[in-house]
Formats: sequence, C-alpha cells, structure tokens
Amino acid sequence: MQVCSVPANVKLCSRFHGLQATAEWKIQMSDHKIRVLLVDDHSIVRSGVRRMLETAGEIDVTGEAETAQGAMLLVREQDFDVALVDIQLPDKTGLQLLKLMRAEKPKLAVLMLSMHSVEAYALRAIKHGAAGYLTKDISAATLVTAVRKVASGGKHVSPELAEKLVNAIGRSDGAPHEALSDRELEVLKLLASGERIVRIAQILHLSPSTVTTYRARILEKTGMDSNAKLARYALENGLLT
Repeated sequence: MQVCSVPANVKLCSRFHGLQATAEWKIQMSDHKIRVLLVDDHSIVRSGVRRMLETAGEIDVTGEAETAQGAMLLVREQDFDVALVDIQLPDKTGLQLLKLMRAEKPKLAVLMLSMHSVEAYALRAIKHGAAGYLTKDISAATLVTAVRKVASGGKHVSPELAEKLVNAIGRSDGAPHEALSDRELEVLKLLASGERIVRIAQILHLSPSTVTTYRARILEKTGMDSNAKLARYALENGLLT
C-alpha cells in the first residue's frame, strides 16, 4: 500500500484513501450474493424454486423451511436479504408468518408465493408489508427479476395484478370477504372448495370445533346462511381461481 507522508500532499492523500475505500466497498458489494430463505412445505416446490434461482449467479439459497416455526428459527439465527414464503403453510398461514417476519426483521424483503392470483390475497399481503406477490406458475426469469428488485428495496407485482390491486383499493364499498381475518379467509376458501369441517381442521391443524366457530363468523360477516352460498360467492369474486 502506498503511504503518503508529505504534508503538502495531505489533501491528495486524503482523496487517494477516499477513492481506495470507495473501490474496496464496490468490490465488496459486487461480491455480495442475495441471500434467500425458501419457506414451503412441499420439497418439490422448494427444489424447483431453488433451481430457478440458481440460474442467477448472484442469488444464493442459504436457508429452507417447511413450516412457519422453522422459518422463524432461521430468521432469528441467520441474516437473509429475501424470504420467499408460501401463502399456505401447515402451522400458520403465510400472511401470519409475514407479520412475524416483519416484526422480527423489518428490513427483510418478503415475497409471497401462491397458487392464487386474485387480489383478495395479494392486497392483504401488500398491506401486511410484503415486498411482492408471485404465483407459482411464473418463469425463472420473472422470479429472478423479482428477487433482485425486492433485494434492492423495490416492490414487485405483475402488471395484471397491479391493475387489480388499484381497482380493489379504489373501491369505496368493501366486499364482504374483505372484513374477514386471514384465517377466516382461508376457511372460506376451503369451505367453498367443498371441504368438510373435519378435513379443513386437518389441513389447517385446528380442532373441528374451532373450524366450526370460524364458519359461523364467516357466515355472519358475509351475510350468508349456507356453504352453497359461500361457494357461489367465492366463485363470483374470484376467490377460487
């Protein structure tokens, strides 16, 4: 390393060291990989997402979890730049995990992954602080672009979904399902899909009596009086697409 010792060159030396520090910082930033946490209870999905992300050299999957509990353990133990979270997990909903992650690591960018492209789920995710919302049928290029964007502090939603979100936000009269909690919305979706109380309890890891209570709340908040009407409402409002 060159050492500056001549008093007359103090300003020049200061500038030299400043440039050197800036160059070293840029090198460190270029060497830094985007650290990603994958949270999905299906190993085949995690494997597919991991392979897509590996097409980009600067993205590194440094953690994987099958449950919300496992994900939170990793979040507390390690540092991640981006978390890819499935909307439906065995022990909690993805939206519940999103809120826990935001409380624990506010700077962590969380991208929600879902089979549902409807704004009912996306709008809730964005309101809860998600950096973006993706459906699982996206291409590798779109996934990589989304991860890069949110890792740098941006937001990502598809143009189609962005239009739906704007329309949903602009509605003055909220739809009945917007008054439901995240868990109630999940129960509504399963009821509308034809699942029975016992099966819903198994899927959501709840007791049948708890699911029955959720159903009663859903009927009251939506003004419906049967599962058949809930199913029709869900179809008309795109909650099952």
